[in-house]
Amino acid sequence: MQTPPPFEYERATNVEHALQLLERLGPEARLIAGGHSLLPMMKLRLARPEHLVDINDLVGELGYVKIEGDELCIGAMCRHADLLSSAVAGEHFRILHDAERVIADPVVRNRGTIGGSLGQADPSEDLSAAFSAAHAMVVVTSSSGARRVPAREFSTGPYETVVGPAEMITEVRLAIRPGSGSAYQKVERRAGDWAVAAAGACVWLTGDVVTDVGIGLTAVGAEHHCSPAAEAVLRGNTLSDALIDQAGAAAAANCSPSADQRGPEDYKRHLAGELTKRALRKAIARSRGQEA
Repeated sequence: MQTPPPFEYERATNVEHALQLLERLGPEARLIAGGHSLLPMMKLRLARPEHLVDINDLVGELGYVKIEGDELCIGAMCRHADLLSSAVAGEHFRILHDAERVIADPVVRNRGTIGGSLGQADPSEDLSAAFSAAHAMVVVTSSSGARRVPAREFSTGPYETVVGPAEMITEVRLAIRPGSGSAYQKVERRAGDWAVAAAGACVWLTGDVVTDVGIGLTAVGAEHHCSPAAEAVLRGNTLSDALIDQAGAAAAANCSPSADQRGPEDYKRHLAGELTKRALRKAIARSRGQEA
């Protein structure tokens, strides 16, 4: 039977209290919300926090999805199921609904949080690719204030982020701009599994010209869950089938997949390119109002 090592338990009542606890307990303290990532790692002794700070009481403070000015704001304690059911999120960023539909299963989505997924920084995590494609900003808060970190700079490596010992993720913000469309495409061995490969695309069009674009990749070793090379192919150019094919080829070349039980390197690289093209075509159609 797998059991975690001993730990002390604290329950935070608000963001300020959670930060105070993190400061007092030191670098071996970890926040826990849904627990679907941290607890299995503790049972396998891959993680050994000395203190767990339960932040489930922060749902009222950080469990929102709302528009603020020209940004979509998602609180870190927003559950996956709540983001999936959010009409305002789906209206402006369909990629988020696409990604949420293929994250795990309803049990996990009912408890798992947006902040927890980002904080885990799993190399195969879906929302990291979606937020990278959308050029999102992650708000990281400490007792001295809040700072915005581009989603593309948030993860520093597998299971590592820029969040310091006495900091916590409090929000994700996505700029709302006209002419946008977005989509997420994933291949998995079975429903709810980690991706064999997945790609997200956000496009901003003026007529047939790509004024801006974001390409997110996961499970294929793409640095920062994105493909700047594929974006460079598209940005500022007029759309065509050939251009989309070139972007897919650039995405395939701009990743470093590893062979594992989910497939060999060449298969994953092929998927990275093909899924990028599929996501782009769907995002473009949505930007033109051609897909419900």
